Amino acid sequence: MLLSPSSLAIPPSTLHVLPTSDPPYKLLQNHPSLALLSKCRNIQDLKQVHSQIIKTGLHNTQFALSKLIEFCAISPFGDLNYALLVFETIEEPNQVIWNTIIRGHSLSSSPILAIEFYIRMILSGVVPNYYTLPFILKSCAKLAATIEGKQIHTHVLKLGLGSDAFVHTSLINMYAQNGELESARLVFDKSILRDAVSYTALITGFASRGYLDEARKLFDEIPVRDVVSWNAMIYGYAQSGRYQEALEVFQETCNENVVPNESTMVTVLSACAHLGSLELGNWVHSWIEEHRLGTNLHTVNALIDMYSKCGDLEKARELFDSTEQRDVISWNIMIGGYTRMSYYKEALMLFRQMLPSDVEPNDVTFLSILPTCAYLGAIDLGKWIHAYIDKNFQKLNNISLWTSLVDMYAKCGNIEAAAQVFDTMSSKSLASWNAMICGLGMHGNADKALELFSRMISEGFKPDDITFVGILSACNHAGFLDLGRQYFTSMIQDYKISPKLQHYGCMIDLLGHAGLFDEAEALIGTMEMKPDGAIWTSLLGACRVHGHVELGESYAKNLFELEPENAGAYVLLSNIYAGVGRWDDVARIRTRLNDKGMKKVPGCSSIEVDSVVHEFLVGDKVHPQCKQIFEMLDEMDTLLEKSGFVPDTSEVLYDMDEEWKEGALSHHSEKLAIAFGLISTKPGTTIRIVKNLRVCGNCHSATKLISKIFNREIIARDRNRFHHFKDGSCSCNDYW
Repeated sequence: MLLSPSSLAIPPSTLHVLPTSDPPYKLLQNHPSLALLSKCRNIQDLKQVHSQIIKTGLHNTQFALSKLIEFCAISPFGDLNYALLVFETIEEPNQVIWNTIIRGHSLSSSPILAIEFYIRMILSGVVPNYYTLPFILKSCAKLAATIEGKQIHTHVLKLGLGSDAFVHTSLINMYAQNGELESARLVFDKSILRDAVSYTALITGFASRGYLDEARKLFDEIPVRDVVSWNAMIYGYAQSGRYQEALEVFQETCNENVVPNESTMVTVLSACAHLGSLELGNWVHSWIEEHRLGTNLHTVNALIDMYSKCGDLEKARELFDSTEQRDVISWNIMIGGYTRMSYYKEALMLFRQMLPSDVEPNDVTFLSILPTCAYLGAIDLGKWIHAYIDKNFQKLNNISLWTSLVDMYAKCGNIEAAAQVFDTMSSKSLASWNAMICGLGMHGNADKALELFSRMISEGFKPDDITFVGILSACNHAGFLDLGRQYFTSMIQDYKISPKLQHYGCMIDLLGHAGLFDEAEALIGTMEMKPDGAIWTSLLGACRVHGHVELGESYAKNLFELEPENAGAYVLLSNIYAGVGRWDDVARIRTRLNDKGMKKVPGCSSIEVDSVVHEFLVGDKVHPQCKQIFEMLDEMDTLLEKSGFVPDTSEVLYDMDEEWKEGALSHHSEKLAIAFGLISTKPGTTIRIVKNLRVCGNCHSATKLISKIFNREIIARDRNRFHHFKDGSCSCNDYW
């Protein structure tokens, strides 16, 4: 409770209005000094006018002081603290002055002070009136002060002000906003003042609390519907996730020629965005343009958000670029749209454009851009963001922001930095634990991931399905078959979590790696859903490792049926054939690929140097430093040969001379990225690369030796996991 009940009790026999000794009203209302108040535009102007009022002696009149306080407390050019200074100089403020100071505080960021001044007003013996109570009730609504609101209700009844329309509506609004819907309905039902405003107050309360059927009944009864009542229904449906009904109500407003306002359009566009309906969004946009309602920045931001969430990033960017006065929300929506649709390079470029602008990024900005840093491996930018957050948002207890930093560092290859951020978090969410467990698993630190899982349980956190994806992935990357089985069983039996495709995928991949194809197929037979392409792909990959041609053909058949346009399936089957020298079958697969017009997804590797992300495709010769890169490649190949390295050509797709096979392997995208890293960074600097595909066996063997020859740690993230190459060995222990 904000205030004690006794403090709001009205003394029964002391209520009176203090008389004033002001000159006649007509002599004061047009006084030149008071007329100057309306021309004030800052506190300096106000002080000059106040001095003039004192010089003329007007400060001795309640009327002049009330006008001065009104300007200070209500005007956008005023100063509430100055109003208080003036107020405290008045020996016996009249009812108008009390009402004005209460109103000023009800509109401020500290509405509790309105209630405190109301108590002072009562104790001073001044009677509240129909002008006082709506502002007090509004303050109770803002503060969710239901108990105090009920006490004010007794004052309304005692003073006989329940028949006033403004007081009546304020009571309903106070109860409705505080969730006391029965009390709000009772006040409404007992009154004869059922006008549109009171209806709207009650509708807003029911709609905002999710009682939409009750709200709709009231809405249908309302004598006159204004834009506020329509907005209440539209917002209520949207807030409850009933977006289609929100749009239907909006269409009703169009049919009844109600002119919507900014609030309407923002809600309607949000509904279109959640539905992902570009067609509806285009229709709403056309309607906005037709009625010239799209000039407000809030509406423009809602349009950008709608287009980005409906997948039309081109239109979203067109609107963004055409907006001259962008705020941080505009930037966040556009950056977030790019990130959500996996346009990571565009998100990064836009963020770089934002930094020199006059708009400061906020926590939402970083929550949008950190996943981009994670995907691209842009650790330098991630470190800069971390430093910026430390400097500007240290006091902001945004667990999601710190969790995103953990995830970014883990996915950029610096698991030590991820652990440091995680350990320094004052409070953690389940998502924080999941990010760290999954990060450790990706880096092959299965033992640490399992230890952290035990620690999480001991600290009272209950794991969810994402936690077990991390745990099972860690077991998979480390080849912990028995532990994987145990955790899979525990997930189902101890934590009552139904396995999803990702959990089955981890277990089937683990069994496939171990050559336990019968057990893997038996597990598939227990699945409630059909296996996806990832599961068949992992089994197909396992067949390549174990040389099971016929089994591979059967898995490939399932994969072809499920994903007929997936060139990767054909490539895997070709590799199985190539591994046993069945070149006629390799040629047949290649012909089939060509006939279908399908192409293998090209290998692409990226590396960040001096905060710039560089991308390389296989055999890429478009980089500005192409000449130096290929010179370094030649040097790498020469040193590898001197060290006794023999290229493994078994994974090259087609039958060609061994010399050409070796050439194709040396130009893989990761080799190009490593070569660029070697010529672009100082000796001893860690090289971090990101590849879109699984690293091939030849490049894996070569990179181990390169790390030793050049005395560099090379951290590579491929499609499945991280490889830490150092001193001629890899953290995966050649198991991936």
